Amino acid sequence: MTTTSPRPTATENGDRHGLAARVSLGRIFAPVPSEFFLIASTALMLTIFGLVMILSATSAVATAAGEPPYDSVMKQFVFALIGVPLMFVASRLPIKFWKRIAWPALIGATIFQLLVFTPLGVSADGNRNWINIGGLQAQPSEFLKLALALWIGYVLFRKRTLLGSWKHVYIPLVPVTVLVIGTVLAGKDLGTAMILVLVALGALFFSGVRLRVFVLPAIGAVIAVAILAVTSPDRMRRFMSFLNPDCLADYYNDCYQPLHGVWGLAGGGIFGLGLGNSREKYDWLPAAANDYIFAIVGEELGLIGCAVVLGLFALFAVGAFHIIRKTDDPFVRIVAGGITVWIVGQALINIGVVLRVFPVLGVPLPFLSQGGTSLVSVLVASGVLLAFARTLPQKRTVAPTAPGRNARQNATASRR
Repeated sequence: MTTTSPRPTATENGDRHGLAARVSLGRIFAPVPSEFFLIASTALMLTIFGLVMILSATSAVATAAGEPPYDSVMKQFVFALIGVPLMFVASRLPIKFWKRIAWPALIGATIFQLLVFTPLGVSADGNRNWINIGGLQAQPSEFLKLALALWIGYVLFRKRTLLGSWKHVYIPLVPVTVLVIGTVLAGKDLGTAMILVLVALGALFFSGVRLRVFVLPAIGAVIAVAILAVTSPDRMRRFMSFLNPDCLADYYNDCYQPLHGVWGLAGGGIFGLGLGNSREKYDWLPAAANDYIFAIVGEELGLIGCAVVLGLFALFAVGAFHIIRKTDDPFVRIVAGGITVWIVGQALINIGVVLRVFPVLGVPLPFLSQGGTSLVSVLVASGVLLAFARTLPQKRTVAPTAPGRNARQNATASRR
């Protein structure tokens, strides 16, 4: 005799569909980890802080020159309006998307970078690292940073079982990375090339390869940077001015901007001169809204303002390193490591240049410096970190049990 199970009724089907809908909506509105809020909030606060400082650093000089006082900040605001939504859109994309886009992103970003050697390319201060399309200037190398981090993460993820052999680590990672960085060095932009090296080394470090496999590329990178600095008269001159103990003797040459950057920080004291009251921004500090915006922060907001900026970057780093520590996905760990080393390392290098700890390298302060391409790239990279934060394993909560329940269960099991 065979029995057939009863068919589900319409009410049961409706309950199942309703349950599926509730589960789907629950995933959309599920609470996100604390790392998500930490990274998103610090990125937004640093972006807003940067807009305020760009307005303060550019409005007075623009008014004195007969130009619109809000022109520079409005351009940056437009890029912020583009970058912030892109950050949250990127945060909703699954990990599979970032793995699939790794190769196309690197190829596309490299082709975009090669446009600087076409008639669209623009030269400034001896570097050819910008393009001008319809009056809109962009720096393609900024997108290479994120693309390189994604590509290295994908390659090392695919080879995760073979990373014990140095051949599988170096090929194709080293040749392709050298080729990508070479497109930037061809435009004589050593600062951006150094950041790309940091991205590659950071991703390689967090991939978990053996220390000796990691040390060899690091030593090679240091030697390559030293050779590029020595063989370039312009870079060598700037480096020697950085080592000059009597920089005042070279005041009107390479020491002019570094000295005014330090004087701006020193003039602010603890509490600063007040927002908008900087003296160095009146054509004393050439890159007041760009590479030396931290000097304007120190002059107008003092040591307290500088501490706030450093604190926000520290919180950003804490959220990012929590992702690296908690994730179970090697791809997430490698890419998050490369992005974190890029953003935090570039911030420390920029601040070190203003403090004269490093020679002038020409790298912007992430989120704060004027430059739409730089702002959009770091916001999208922050969106990638937010997408990774959504995948972190949640802590499981253990339901409380009634006193003596476990003892009764054990006694029952023993009787059975």
